[in-house]
Amino acid sequence: MIGTEPVTGAHHGLPPDRARQIRQLRRALYLTGVVMIIEAAGGVVSGSLALLSDAGHMLTDLLALVLSVMACGFASLPANSDKTYGYHRLEILTALVNGSVLVLVSGLLAWSAVGRFLHPSPIHGSTMLWVALLGLLGNIACLSIIPGGHENLNIRGARMHILGDALSSAGVVATSILIALTGETRLDPVIAGVIAVVICVGAVRLVREAVDVLLEAAPAGIALDEVSAAIRAVPGVLEVHDLHVWSITTGLPALSGHVRIDARSAADGDEMLARIKEILRGRFLIEHTTLQVETPGYQQPCEDHS
Repeated sequence: MIGTEPVTGAHHGLPPDRARQIRQLRRALYLTGVVMIIEAAGGVVSGSLALLSDAGHMLTDLLALVLSVMACGFASLPANSDKTYGYHRLEILTALVNGSVLVLVSGLLAWSAVGRFLHPSPIHGSTMLWVALLGLLGNIACLSIIPGGHENLNIRGARMHILGDALSSAGVVATSILIALTGETRLDPVIAGVIAVVICVGAVRLVREAVDVLLEAAPAGIALDEVSAAIRAVPGVLEVHDLHVWSITTGLPALSGHVRIDARSAADGDEMLARIKEILRGRFLIEHTTLQVETPGYQQPCEDHS
């Protein structure tokens, strides 16, 4: 006896969420494009590496937001005979690409910062300050468009790009003020290097989480031993084996396993299955489950390879 609950967008209310997320991402995309052009022009005029680096970072943000919009659109498509889980994993792939690009960008920023520190060049402080202020205001507006707290790695990745830009712009504002007061132009590459480290730390965390989903690791907050113990605690359950818990995408965990029940409970297998599914849904928020219920006399035709 096997009990399966299908994965469907309607069941999880994904289409309304995706529509809202796409609107948010598009607004952030347009605003990011405008700010990027302003910062690039300001960096050339002022000679500030921090501004040019921030503009380059915003270019990667622009590409990341385009990918995020596309991923949200594809993720709302229904499953079919070829893509039986739908297109949810596109969000994870997008998060992986975004995180990887951020790691690369942070490395390039750090390398440029070292070169500029060793060979400083003159900077027009007032131009740098006003452009950085405009960039900071634009990034703050983008952050208000895409609120924090998303479980979705794709949205989190896009927001991390924007947050990195906001930190960069704030650093450039502070640096431009210090340069105006002290005349020390080496502060420009120093703040660029600090920003690069902050971006890299967040990007590595994002890549790690995306890789965990792709490797079908147990979702954060769900311990396999606890899930197994909860199922075994159901009266009539003798054994739980070949238990697997993974994420189809962020916020959408799935489970499969074999449950051996005693002879007395065999007649009420459907009721037993419903009870187990209710525990998994209530305690662990696992909606999609595939469970094979076995009686004591059941003999497996061949050994399972977990």
